[in-house]
Amino acid sequence: MKDTSTRITGIGSALVDLLINETDGFLAALGKEKGGMTLVDHHDQEHILGQSLQKPVVVPGGAACNTIVGAARLGGQARFIGMRGKDSYGDQYEEALRGFNVEPFFNVSATTTGRVLSVITPDAQRSMFTHLGASVEMNPATVLPELFKDTAIAVIEGYLLFNPDLMLASLKSAKAAGAKIALDLASFEVVEAARPILSDIIADYVDILIANEDEARAYTGLTDESAALKALAKNVEVAVLKVGERGSFVAADGRKIRIDPQNGSRAVDTTGAGDLWASGFLFGMAHGFSFEKCGRLGSACGYEVCQVVGAQIPDTGWERIKKLI
Repeated sequence: MKDTSTRITGIGSALVDLLINETDGFLAALGKEKGGMTLVDHHDQEHILGQSLQKPVVVPGGAACNTIVGAARLGGQARFIGMRGKDSYGDQYEEALRGFNVEPFFNVSATTTGRVLSVITPDAQRSMFTHLGASVEMNPATVLPELFKDTAIAVIEGYLLFNPDLMLASLKSAKAAGAKIALDLASFEVVEAARPILSDIIADYVDILIANEDEARAYTGLTDESAALKALAKNVEVAVLKVGERGSFVAADGRKIRIDPQNGSRAVDTTGAGDLWASGFLFGMAHGFSFEKCGRLGSACGYEVCQVVGAQIPDTGWERIKKLI
């Protein structure tokens, strides 16, 4: 990693978040149960939007993108690599990233841009209707080392494990460019699906491994926190175990560091909490902060995003977070 570089580059699924507030009756009329995620095509999404009088809030989404936007909002250099459609949603996505001072590197497809329609009911639950669209069409042959030029930390979205060729191309190119590689395990379903290749990928390429309790249990087979953290830390420089409202643990430099949660108001919506936690932690690492300070930044970002609906922290939240820097 170049001493002069603080850029964080992410690669992952470019998914536009469409957010509408609706009633329980709206979902019932659609014949949909509240909560969870349903894969649909874009025509189904248009049908659901057509049934609502609400104009959707449109913001860029996807796990790696959320992390990269957070790093940029903290004042860091940030770049995002993805695949979008040649349509108005793709244009909005790219324009929004530029507005957040994120450098976008997109391949463009004739397929529609991936979208997640979230119907938010009064109890703050989100029912998601996802059309992956162009986001799954990225060609591994196009993921070259120059995309990661001058990158301190490369954030590789865990969901890329569903496409092993793309995952390996991303890892190899980021490593060839001299970047540290951060992998967030994304979900326990991802871990279980990728089990045949995951251990080797982590040992060969990953420098910073991030997991929550469920993901750590799926990967290590261990329920004891200390034992799971030790297992996560094998073969990587830094391992993170997030334990929800109780905070997180970091294993690095032969130490186990406890990171306290930021306390305050109850969560309104936990969407993006892990992604934004990674924003703060990795921003700190890229700028040479202590692991304790990196953890405090991560906790602050995770807390603030839980105070709003969606994965975009408002300006007032970022002002509070930046005081920690």
